[in-house]
Amino acid sequence: MKAASIMSVAAVALTACGGSSSQEETSASESGSDVKACLAYDVGGRGDQSFNDSAAKGLDQAKDELGIETEEVEASQGENDAAREDRLNQLVDVGCTNIIGVGYIYATAIGNAAKDNPDVNFAIIDDASDASKGDNIAQLVFAEHEGSFLVGAAAALKSKSGKVGFIGGTDVPLINKFEAGFKAGAKEVDEDIDIQTTYLAEDGSGFADPAAGKTAAEGMYDKGADVIYHAAGGSGAGLFEAAKENKKMAIGVDSDQAMTAEEDVQDVIITSMVKNVNVAVFDYLKAATEGEDTSGLVEFNLKDGGVSYSTTGGKIDDITDQLDKYKQQIIDGEITVPSK
Repeated sequence: MKAASIMSVAAVALTACGGSSSQEETSASESGSDVKACLAYDVGGRGDQSFNDSAAKGLDQAKDELGIETEEVEASQGENDAAREDRLNQLVDVGCTNIIGVGYIYATAIGNAAKDNPDVNFAIIDDASDASKGDNIAQLVFAEHEGSFLVGAAAALKSKSGKVGFIGGTDVPLINKFEAGFKAGAKEVDEDIDIQTTYLAEDGSGFADPAAGKTAAEGMYDKGADVIYHAAGGSGAGLFEAAKENKKMAIGVDSDQAMTAEEDVQDVIITSMVKNVNVAVFDYLKAATEGEDTSGLVEFNLKDGGVSYSTTGGKIDDITDQLDKYKQQIIDGEITVPSK
């Protein structure tokens, strides 16, 4: 994992963005926008091939299409709320007008920073708690359980052993949504299916530990599982390695990981639960350039395309009709997917 420390925000941004601040200022000037968009990543940062990279995709799109200036910083393992709040305040100090915290770990920090900086607009991804509520805060959340239901159904339909698995980064309500949806989808197909579950850590390290992900997956494969779904960020790379070595199947998360994972493991990924964090980030920043200050709770669900499943590689072409029927039943309210 890339180590991140509380350091000069400008220096971090130049490294992450791969360009000079003068070039960014030029493009911002040419666009006529005074928006400066800043992303504070979760543990793992840009390059995790999953959650953070989906957010980065939205930032990149905003930079290219809207011509706004951008900066990026990253969380480090084991840090506390005070360190995260200090990072957000550094972004305020360098002129960020719209600051997005990528992940629920920023809830308390964003709540406090927003109160101290009422003229700055904030957004947080994956948190709707009281800690991150505020007049200048947009809470951008997703119906992860709905998308997970579909890949759970896919796992059950593709399993030959009748045993599947779920790996979560850490045992918290957000990741419990992925697990609940996955289990419900699998049991909708086969109520007797055997579902193994494990969580990797008690803190954010569970999202940036491929070795732990691999060990957990190997244990499940050894017990007969032939399809495993992960909601563990960068740790999912370990699942894919284990699937490759054991000639089993895996399901990705957040991004279409059959396209973002390392090339030598992409063929074991039969589908991914795609969470369009990039859409949320881009839409929030686009609204800002149009003079709209988004605040309050904004949910992206299955009906509006906020979550979906991928078909890259053709591994589930034979079952997409069945999955799409489940999808429509969820949209129509015929199936209510549990979130815990």
